[in-house]
Parts: sequence; structure tokens; C-alpha cells
Amino acid sequence: MAEYDLVIRNTTIATAADVVKGDIGVSAGRVVALGERLDKGRKEIHATGLIAVPGGIDAHVHFDQDTADGSVFCDDFESGSRAAAAGGTTTIIPFAYQSRGQGLRDVVDRYHKRANGKSLIDYAFHVILSDPSEKIMGQDFPALVAEGYTSFKVYMTYDDIKLTDRQMLDALAAARREQAMLMIHAENSDCIDWLTERLELKGMTAAKFHATSRPFVVEREATHRAISLAELLDVPMLLVHVSAKEAMHEIQRAQARGLKVYGETCPQYLFLSEEDFEKPGDEGSKCVCSPPPRGTDNQEHIWTGLSANTFQVLSSDHAAFKYDDVRGKKLPGADKSFRKIPNGVPGVETRLPLLFSEGVNKGRITLQQFVALSSTNAAKIYGLHPRKGTIAVGADADIVLWDPRRRVSLTNSILHHNCDYTPYEGRELTGYPVMTLSRGEVVMEEAKMSGSAGRGRFQKCDRPEAARPRGKPLIDPSIFS
Repeated sequence: MAEYDLVIRNTTIATAADVVKGDIGVSAGRVVALGERLDKGRKEIHATGLIAVPGGIDAHVHFDQDTADGSVFCDDFESGSRAAAAGGTTTIIPFAYQSRGQGLRDVVDRYHKRANGKSLIDYAFHVILSDPSEKIMGQDFPALVAEGYTSFKVYMTYDDIKLTDRQMLDALAAARREQAMLMIHAENSDCIDWLTERLELKGMTAAKFHATSRPFVVEREATHRAISLAELLDVPMLLVHVSAKEAMHEIQRAQARGLKVYGETCPQYLFLSEEDFEKPGDEGSKCVCSPPPRGTDNQEHIWTGLSANTFQVLSSDHAAFKYDDVRGKKLPGADKSFRKIPNGVPGVETRLPLLFSEGVNKGRITLQQFVALSSTNAAKIYGLHPRKGTIAVGADADIVLWDPRRRVSLTNSILHHNCDYTPYEGRELTGYPVMTLSRGEVVMEEAKMSGSAGRGRFQKCDRPEAARPRGKPLIDPSIFS
């Protein structure tokens, strides 16, 4: 008779493909059996009435990251990973930020030191490319990909890190050659700068004018341009934090042409709107992020994109700055112009409860889509599947038990991040995670955290199938290979 380290009994097991009832057997941190009436475990969890899903993968978080303006992200790898686990996430993928002139090896080494001994859950890294020089793209880039860093982010805005179209082509060519996934922040930088200068000249400097400076057209244009550059070279890519239906439509058109263009959106574009910038005083600064939340009518379009699989991933884009802090939303000069307000909102802990309550329980998405959007698709796109992102024999036992009927009033006081606010304060949710297991170890039970800081392991990422070119460039590939 087999004896498992752990058996989760009589639960509803949901993956991106199926929903079944049964038991889950875990040994040595991995799922080793699925079935009915499994043999006993050294530890047993009776989960009748609960739903077992793969642990969430938040593939877009900013923890302990360098900035160019003196602001400080309020979550490091310890507080951020704790909040993630409390919200049903078992793997995080933060960013290692390259300053111009810095080698990529130095970048990842620096961020490993920041994560070491702190993360409660497993993690990988994306690398932010701000300096795609010939040496870096010819030497550092392929070396890192071979070592398990297979996703890179490039920006089309922000003066300290933005790339020109020519530099974008260099990055795309390298991504194609090495079969790495390129993530694109798509906004037209010149348009934003031009609008910002004129708003300031008119004295229109309050937080609400942040959205005015970044209208949907600057996101749509940049999205179209990024897709065009990728199409030229036949390079798969993912557009991150898509906010506007117009940008989403560009992705849909690309997908309809058979291009391997993937989309990511975030809770702030489902639950926040331009109206939130109108809050009294400087409260609107709590919602300043880029791209900004759009009109309330836009929210339903983004929900449609989720249900129709235009978007493959829902990430938090957790970029938390304290509200009442001179290193946060009250950075010197923030009261004089919206351009000085640090961009970003907290969301690593609230991402999945919001999506479950308002998506699954309200019929906007299915339970299988919830799993795909929150875990499985990210694992596939970033080279972590099937080790992560599913409940299957051989996979890591990253499992979250949800009570689909649990009612929770969302307040910052119940959250585990190091931020002094949540933009979703007061929302009433139905459905909440009650237990989080990372590699078979309980790290959260009924909002109480366990497990030691530093137990999280770095995860090398494979070259993802999603990043494999179609083989249909618009020009002879010998030109750029």
C-alpha cells in the first residue's frame, strides 16, 4: 500500500482543460497521483466543497527594483512573495532592471542577491533591456537564455529605458535567434511628452491629467508599430498591460492574420477607471499607472478580450509605492505635476480574488479559463510548463484551495503587502483562497502565513514553444540571423 506525504481528499480539481472530483497525492513536493480514494497520506487535507487549482503565476511584478527618479518600491521579495502567497500565487516573475551601459550578467547577479533568502515562493526573472548594444545582444543575451532567462522586456516609453525602433529590431532579431519571449510596453513616448508639456503649460497638472497625457491612441499606435516590427522579422511577442480596447483590437487583427502575438492585461483595467482620478485631494494619485485606466465602458471590452482568449495572461503589474511617503506617491514635485507621481499600483495579492469573484462567479469566464489566465498560459509562454501551471502527475505540488462561497470585504487591513493602500478598498468579493501550498508545503492557511522566508527557489525557464517563429518572415532571414 502506497503512502503519500500528503493527500488532498475529495476536492474539485480544476485545470485549464478539465474539472473533475477526486484526490491529489503528493510526495517529495510533486504531484504523484490523481484519482479516487487514494491510499493514506502522512498528512491529509479534507477539501470537500473546495476547489483545487494550480498555484497562480504572476508573471509581471516589480519587487525591490531600481528606479530613475528616487522613488522606492515598497515591496521587496519577502513582503511581495508573502502577499502573493496569501492571494493564491505560488510563482512570481519579477524584473531584473538593466541600466544603460550595464552588462546583463551583472543585472541578474544583482537581483539574485536581492531575492536570496527572502522569497517565500518560487520565482524566475524577466530581464529589462534598456541597452541592446551589439556586445550585449551578441554575447550576454544568448548566454542568459541558455542559462534559463528566456524572457526580456523592452519599453517604447520612459526616457531612461526606451528603445528606438532600430533598437527594437535588434532586440527582436536576437529574440528570434535565441527563441526567447519578448515583452513589449507599448506607448508612443513622443506623443506623451508633447501632451505632457502642453498640459503643464496650461496648469493642468493634477493626477487626473496623467490619463489625459496618455490617451488610447498613444497605446494603439505603439501596439500597431510593435506588431509591425515583429511581423517583419517573424518574431513572437507579448504585449503587456494592455489597457484600451483599441490596442486590444490591434492584437486581435494580428492574431486573425496568424501572427504569434500574445496579450496580457491587468485588474486595474477591469476594476479602475478614469473616474477614480477624480477622488478628492490627491487621492487620484493612488491610481496613477501606465497605461492608465480608461473609461468604464472600456472595462467590458477588456472582459470580452479575456473570455474570447485575446488575452492569454492576467498579471498584476504589481508596482507598489506607498501613498503617504515622500519616496512614493508623494515624491518631491508630485504635488506640482502628475509627471512626478511614480507610476504603479499594488495588486499581487488581490489579482486572483478579483478575477475569481467578478469573473468566475459572475459568469464572465469559466473556471478553466480562470486557471489558464492565472497560471497555465503564463507557465507555457515563459517556459515553466509542465513543472508549473497545472495539477498533473510530475508537476510541482503548487496547489491553491479556494472556497467559492467565501465572502470577503476587501480592505488594506487584511492584506499582506507592505503598501499603505489598495485601490480596491471596500469591494465585496465572493470566492477566496483558503490554503496555498508551494511544492506540497502549506505556506498560507486561512490568511495565516507559514513557511520560512527564503524557501522559494529560483526556476530556470526553458525556451518556450510560444516563442518559436512561424517560419514566415517578410524578408529573407539570412539578412538578420
